[in-house]
Amino acid sequence: MQIYLVGGAVRDKLLGVATQDRDWVVVGGHPDQLKALGYQQVGADFPVFLHPQTKEEYALARTERKTGLGYQGFSVEFDSSVTLEEDLARRDLTINAMAEDDQGRLIDPFNGKADLDKRRLRHVSPAFREDPLRVLRIARFAARFHHLGFTIAKDTQDLLRLMADSGELQHLVAERVWTEMSRALGETTPSEYFKVLKRCTALAGLFPELDRLFGVPQTMRWHPEVDTGLHTLKALDWARTQTDDVEVLLATLCHDLGKGLTEATMLPSHHGHEQLGANLLRDIAKRMKWPKGPALLAETVARHHTLCHRLSEQSPVAVLDLLKNLNAFRQPSRVEQFGLACAADFYGRSGFERFNYPQRDLLSRYASACLTIAAAPFVQQGLTGKAIGAGMDQARVELLTELIGTDV
Repeated sequence: MQIYLVGGAVRDKLLGVATQDRDWVVVGGHPDQLKALGYQQVGADFPVFLHPQTKEEYALARTERKTGLGYQGFSVEFDSSVTLEEDLARRDLTINAMAEDDQGRLIDPFNGKADLDKRRLRHVSPAFREDPLRVLRIARFAARFHHLGFTIAKDTQDLLRLMADSGELQHLVAERVWTEMSRALGETTPSEYFKVLKRCTALAGLFPELDRLFGVPQTMRWHPEVDTGLHTLKALDWARTQTDDVEVLLATLCHDLGKGLTEATMLPSHHGHEQLGANLLRDIAKRMKWPKGPALLAETVARHHTLCHRLSEQSPVAVLDLLKNLNAFRQPSRVEQFGLACAADFYGRSGFERFNYPQRDLLSRYASACLTIAAAPFVQQGLTGKAIGAGMDQARVELLTELIGTDV
């Protein structure tokens, strides 16, 4: 029985970047051998074992054979005769198909080291096209390593398009698509994920509401980049420089989806895109099975982001309504999330990085002030039920009136 370090840990070591997880493959082993050594078996489809001390994953070497549609349409075979090279051959990219033995020697049957040096993402074999989920994985790796100069090899790019055009991506379950997208949002350059999917035509099938933003014009005065799709991705990348909060990043990505529904006769104006986008997001979240928290913030940002841009023009009552729509008094963190997504919309415009966006801080200031209004004094006055809330709202409006007057 021989054990090898494989995959991302080997790749990241060669790149000189921090490794999050280490995976191991066991060649010539049997489940009973590992159990006897204290390893804990997990996983139902094929034997994966947790090391008794480190809890790192050790998998028996295996091969995979396509048997049906989608990423689950595979039969897995494992036994002590499967070689290391056969196990590595089933992997997606050459840079992920390297191993290291217990002496630290590199085993690289598919020239992953050369591709790593050339900053190239290249598939291991034609079997790559058997798993449609790999289209999303390639896009995610492109987003992770774009800042290091990585590009997708032409033959791999051609293969991605063939896979997208085949329609098999439509067999991916929504939860897996969300998992890949949510992870991609947290990569260093998340825009690259969506650019890769756009180039290979996969975006139109998986997220048509985002795909149709590209080529939609906006007023040049406010959007020098003009193209709505480009603006969206610029905003997303700016947001990623500020946070790794998936809820904020998704909301930034989706804030202008309503502009894809603007009538051609109205362009480049997009009056009413806020409500259109918010209503659209309700259906998207259901179809794509997004978690409730990210979906709700995305809808809220789409519906109210332009109010934040015009915060100094709003009345105290309108500001209070906005805070209540944000659920600011039960979830104060929503104010910061909303403000950050709105700032991303502002800074996702060519040349706007030289300007200030005070609205974000103003909104936080107003919310913090309103949070100082407590229910206790109104209870002591003998108020009950809705009258308490009405009294608190009146006090908040008076406080906001004072603050907004000072700011003006």
